Amino acid sequence: MRSVVAAHGYDTSCPTTERALMDLQLVVSELVTNAIRHGGGLAGFEVDLVPDGVRLTVHDYSETVPSAAYGPGTLPQTHEGSGYGWPLIIRLSREIHIERRRGGGKTVSVLVPLA
Repeated sequence: MRSVVAAHGYDTSCPTTERALMDLQLVVSELVTNAIRHGGGLAGFEVDLVPDGVRLTVHDYSETVPSAAYGPGTLPQTHEGSGYGWPLIIRLSREIHIERRRGGGKTVSVLVPLA
């Protein structure tokens, strides 16, 4: 992700911090892992640089919308079926959208701020 941001000359009045890039990499990892482990596989992946950060869009083959995706982002006290993925995504992202795809599956789109 660092190379994508650098290659596109991300322009912001505040420099992109190392922490912001690590947060972005973590969100990418969690979204893709969720698609593979819980969504029937990765059906597509898109990265768009926007003025507020990076918009990530992940497509998978499952129409099931995870209930944790609309939670408060609190980390679980115990690991009973739900892990840390969605709480981390919620804490590090903005504008989380989940939509069912016409041909089946779903699309998860998030905005990860870089500044």
